[in-house]
Amino acid sequence: MVRFVDVGNINRWAAKTGVERILTDMVEYLERDFRRWPSFDKVPRVASHSPLGVIELMPTSDGVTYGFKYVNGHPSNPSRGLQTVTAFGVLADVQSGYPTFWSEMTVLTAFRTAATSAMVARALARPDAHTMAMIGTGTQSEFQALAFRGLLGINRLRVWDTDPEAIAKFVRNLAPLGFEIVVATGATDAVTGADIITTCTADKANATVLTDAMVAPGVHINAIGGDCPGKTELDPGILHRADVFVEFTAQTRIEGEIQQMQPDFPVTEIWQVLLGEATGRTSARQITVFDSVGFAIEDFSALRFLQDAVDQTPFYIDIDLVADPDDPKDLFGLVTAGAPVLV
Repeated sequence: MVRFVDVGNINRWAAKTGVERILTDMVEYLERDFRRWPSFDKVPRVASHSPLGVIELMPTSDGVTYGFKYVNGHPSNPSRGLQTVTAFGVLADVQSGYPTFWSEMTVLTAFRTAATSAMVARALARPDAHTMAMIGTGTQSEFQALAFRGLLGINRLRVWDTDPEAIAKFVRNLAPLGFEIVVATGATDAVTGADIITTCTADKANATVLTDAMVAPGVHINAIGGDCPGKTELDPGILHRADVFVEFTAQTRIEGEIQQMQPDFPVTEIWQVLLGEATGRTSARQITVFDSVGFAIEDFSALRFLQDAVDQTPFYIDIDLVADPDDPKDLFGLVTAGAPVLV
């Protein structure tokens, strides 16, 4: 039997536990796995692109446990009443190859993306950061705000989106939770006085959501919207001024902001900073960019976290996913058991 967390159970678990607590607790699992980064198998995700979006598989293994995520990204889906991103993920035992845990990951990916952003910002942003600008108030935005408050104490938000309904949704969801929210008149107004800038827009295009002139010295940029070939958010001039940090360089050069740069453009993988093998922020005026595209090890961490969190709770079910004949060599006998004998 395989443990399965469906949408209803992950929502009930989140409601009982609290989103902000989940986000901060997940960071422990993420940081632990980032610190053992060299022990994982790592490949860029396998992507199947179409004019409307992308479907991807994201695998990894630490030699004991194997994990993968199936995920799509279709920016036009909301216009049809559908989610931009949907996902599910699986953990399996490497020795037997048997799956051990299966979960929805549309909600879980929202948790892991925000938790990863906050973990990296804790390592790269100025310690005195207190205000975050958010350009893009879609599906990921509330999770980002809660993760940054839970981990960095950021409670002041300056927000902007081209969609007034998305802004209204964001304010409606977060104002009751005690955030100080300023709805800006535009992207330039939003970043004024911000110590951290989060960009998270959905358009599948080489856009300039953030121009070089909008970025003041000392800012940390959490760039999470660019996540596939042909989709970027930052003016290349920002990247030339900043120190750029990534998850897995080979994947980020294909999908991240640095797809705009030459192949030898220098970047630092964030696991090196967490292990002390590379420097992060070195001065109060330094501009740092987390060019985040999402990587399989983060999903692996999130699945392990959820597996442990729901253990001995009512928030999962056991499903009969693996055929298990009495004789491992007689699968045919399993599917014909009980069939009438023809004479």
